[in-house]
Amino acid sequence: MQKNFSANTLEYETLLEQFKKILKKNALKFTLQREMILKALYDSDGHLTPEALHRLIQERHPDIKVGIATVYRTLSLLEDSDIVTSLSFGAQGKKYELGTKEHHDHMICTECGEITEFVDEEIEKRQEKIAQEHGFLMKDHSMQIYGLCQNCQKNNQ
Repeated sequence: MQKNFSANTLEYETLLEQFKKILKKNALKFTLQREMILKALYDSDGHLTPEALHRLIQERHPDIKVGIATVYRTLSLLEDSDIVTSLSFGAQGKKYELGTKEHHDHMICTECGEITEFVDEEIEKRQEKIAQEHGFLMKDHSMQIYGLCQNCQKNNQ
């Protein structure tokens, strides 16, 4: 599912300016290839591997060369800058999503890799209470639940 660019132009433009500042701070050039990586992440509602992101950019812009190394380096920079977040799949690598979304947690199928996002206010409140009970100042958190999605459960019967 694609985001409606016209409705989110200001949000994207703000994100783009933030990205340009990060590049400048790291003494890196702003390039069309780096912008295409950011834009592809912005337009995606999914969780992308670097390889899937690279393929997506190649499909959308076959006339522009973007190397897989550029994708990896840009994702690393974006993750270090908290613009994107990642979910680790161990030896299978990471999947990335834009970090500017509302807070949510993930259920990850260990069979097919499907990722389901969810929000549960009771869990959020309970985590805050647990942190408070332990005198812990929680700044952020992530929850990942691993198991089998409905399709894989059906296929394994």
